[in-house]
Amino acid sequence: MIIFMIGVITGVGIQLISLSLFNFFVTKFSENQPKKQQNNNLNFTESEGYLSIKLDKEISECQRIQPELQKLLLLQKATLESATDAILIVDSLDKIVGFNKKFLEMWDIPALMITSGNYKQALRTAIKKLDNPRHYLSILRELDENPDIHIGENILFKDGRIFNPFYQQQYKYKKNIGQVWIFRDITAEKLASNIINYESLHDILTNLPNRLLLKNLLIDALTKVSHNHSLGVCFLDLDRFKKINDSLGHGIGDKLLQMVAQCIKKSLRSDDIVARWGGDEFIILLPEISEMYNIDLIQERIFAAFKQGFKIDNYHLNISPSIGIALYPQHGEDGETLIKNAEAALSFVKLQGRNNYKVYQAAINSQATELFILENSLYNALERQEFKVYYQPQVNSSTGEITKMEALLRWQHPELGLIPPATFIPIAEETGLILPISEWVLKTACLQNKAWQQTLNLSSLSVAVNFSGRQFQQPNLVGIVEQVLCETKLAHRYLELEITETVAMQDVELTQKILRQLDEMGVTISIDDFGTGYSSLSYLKDFSIHALKIDQSFVQDLANKDHQTAITTAIISLAHGLNLSVVAEGVETQEQLNALRILQCEIMQGYFFSHPLSAEEATRMLTAYQPHRLKDSYLLA
Repeated sequence: MIIFMIGVITGVGIQLISLSLFNFFVTKFSENQPKKQQNNNLNFTESEGYLSIKLDKEISECQRIQPELQKLLLLQKATLESATDAILIVDSLDKIVGFNKKFLEMWDIPALMITSGNYKQALRTAIKKLDNPRHYLSILRELDENPDIHIGENILFKDGRIFNPFYQQQYKYKKNIGQVWIFRDITAEKLASNIINYESLHDILTNLPNRLLLKNLLIDALTKVSHNHSLGVCFLDLDRFKKINDSLGHGIGDKLLQMVAQCIKKSLRSDDIVARWGGDEFIILLPEISEMYNIDLIQERIFAAFKQGFKIDNYHLNISPSIGIALYPQHGEDGETLIKNAEAALSFVKLQGRNNYKVYQAAINSQATELFILENSLYNALERQEFKVYYQPQVNSSTGEITKMEALLRWQHPELGLIPPATFIPIAEETGLILPISEWVLKTACLQNKAWQQTLNLSSLSVAVNFSGRQFQQPNLVGIVEQVLCETKLAHRYLELEITETVAMQDVELTQKILRQLDEMGVTISIDDFGTGYSSLSYLKDFSIHALKIDQSFVQDLANKDHQTAITTAIISLAHGLNLSVVAEGVETQEQLNALRILQCEIMQGYFFSHPLSAEEATRMLTAYQPHRLKDSYLLA
């Protein structure tokens, strides 16, 4: 019996309507059969005539319904061809009795093979196109043994396509009369779904695993740690990344994050994982650590990669990482604890000056608590007038005259006492409090210097003020300096602003612009801690600066180490070649002073002359001070 299946496509699925043409004829014929005669004695002639009349009626009825059947067949064909899914109809003898063009298109099977009705041959052609033919053949064998089972998996093709199959047996009076296959191409839907799933677990900007996926990977890695190995979680943060976004824009910042992500990946082993935690924070998962040497080696590779800098558009950006590390099981037995302790170690690194890495220690928590207290106190310290400005003189090495007073910030905490700048300045930088604090220092120092000029008749005395990295990046920095000088009535030439070479090199173009504007105002600029950063000497000639300050690390062993003398000699010669004055910091002994004079360093500063003094102490010192030539000594020579 041939069964024609009509596929009707609806918004919620496919409904199948079965129609048996053969059964239609049987039913119609049965309805028109004469009722059983009561009189069995009709003669043969009468019966023959009766049947002849009825046969004519049946022929006439068939002729009448033929157009309806043709319409029905056309409707069936139109319905099959209008379906967006592939439809195949097979009878109980595995003969193909119905299909649509979509089936031929999707399966790419010759039409002649299908019209021949050879189901097995068509099946062999189709099965070769699949990703795992044996697997699907096993499913078909299972269907033969149990025709009513449900097919719950998609069909995967070698070319990447994915079909979702619908299979249903057809029954008539509890007898299997055939089966219907419907195939829907869900390749695009599956691809879209995969993209959505991927994006939900990966950072869109860097394409790295995101926070959610990292947590899952960490949980999985912890279950696989062997007794002979450890596991490491590294929390990495980019030092002063915000200034890049603020000064160069988020477009450059985003490109930098992408390059940093690739830089970190290339520094890791094949099984290591780096994820973007958020912002400029990354977490590195080291699933197999056999000894501490592995940790050190990986960190060294990361820092070496960062030292090369990042070339983005017309910028060469130098940025450093700070990294905190926690190890399993020493520093935590679950992912959350390991991440928390790695972050605590990172915070410790940032407070110690950044650009380094630190493995977590239990003592860090107590230090973190103390730093948390300091941070909270710092917010109100300026309002409570807990900050003090101390002053240290700079002395002319030939005349002994005090030419300048450097302003140094101190914090007198009401409970913890005097807090070293190295402890609270990084916190102030991190929180942004350094901006109002630095402005207060600038104004206080200018007011004090103006007072000394007027009350002590020191008309040529200057004051030097340090600029932090974050302060130097302020868009309105030049305007702030101009306003402070206007309010304090200090002449521009009596203010010197100090920046470190590291700060100067963070954004060369911005540094050139700001220094040029300050120079045009008449303010003096010096490069502090020279020789300890990573500046390119070629940039010095392009910076509007007036002095170099030799870092005290070169001065401390000047009288005892030939290589320190060579470096200091080179710095002084370089400065003089560029028409810059030289200031030596950290001068503590007569021998150091003698050596610096022989090297023709004209300005010196350090404990040999005076410790940093409060404003009151400095006033007394300046009042009593009598300039005199420093004694000559030729010990070094």
